[in-house]
Amino acid sequence: MSTGESRTVDLTIGGKKRRFDIDNPTLPGWIDDQALASGNYPYDDKLNREKYEKQLEKLQIELVKMQFWMQATGKRMVALFEGRDAAGKGGTIFSIRTYLNPRSARVVALTKPTETEVGQWYYQRYATHFPTKGEIVLYDRSWYNRAVVEPVMGFCTPAQYDSFMRATPRFEKLLVEDGVHFFKFWLDIGQEMQLKRFHDRRHDPLKIWKLSPMDIAALTKWDQYTEKRNKMLEETHTKEAPWAILRANDKRRSRLNAIRHILLSLDYEGKDKDAIGEIDDKILGFGPKYLK
Repeated sequence: MSTGESRTVDLTIGGKKRRFDIDNPTLPGWIDDQALASGNYPYDDKLNREKYEKQLEKLQIELVKMQFWMQATGKRMVALFEGRDAAGKGGTIFSIRTYLNPRSARVVALTKPTETEVGQWYYQRYATHFPTKGEIVLYDRSWYNRAVVEPVMGFCTPAQYDSFMRATPRFEKLLVEDGVHFFKFWLDIGQEMQLKRFHDRRHDPLKIWKLSPMDIAALTKWDQYTEKRNKMLEETHTKEAPWAILRANDKRRSRLNAIRHILLSLDYEGKDKDAIGEIDDKILGFGPKYLK
């Protein structure tokens, strides 16, 4: 991957001045040493792979039961996954959808809006993908682009941003009142962990497609993203549509707890609570206070 220009950035992390060159194949020690612990992550190591796979299999069996129940009863579900770039949204969605019937479990990952979509009601291009009876829809990013990415990167006006923040709780309340089971996840990672994952993407030929110019542009905007994230959580965390926050430095623990939250929230036939297990409250909590 040749860019023809330097992509070295100067950062301030934990009060220290750092220089990061994403094109250098050697990951700086200050990133490697602090990645897992960054963002006040509560564990010193990642969950063992064997333990993870055993637990995941049990949860995926429960997800299949849940889908049968939804199809039999006509229930509908929407789950959206938000977070900084490289937070693990796509992998979490994949872990949920792997063994579900794809005819009634869809992933929505929209590209940049077309000229026609730009002229529509903001929520319209997302709402066209809402589920019919018996369906599950998983959003890899969602209408919350307007809460964080767009204002930070200058892709919306202040008036559009303010309108979104006022309207979204009402929009989501209507969705829930119509009977949709609605889940919102924010995957939270530390700054060093994000840098490590960006570096991994840059130097892995199978993952390099995941690294976009937007990712590079966002490297120096960590604090702006944090400010918008906090305001989003404060103003759109509601009784009807609460935010579930996942500490996602360890993708394995994050994925397991996301699935547990969904399964424990639904009263589906054949539910095995022992197989599901309990939420790890060090990894998953609710609303803005969880990150304070």
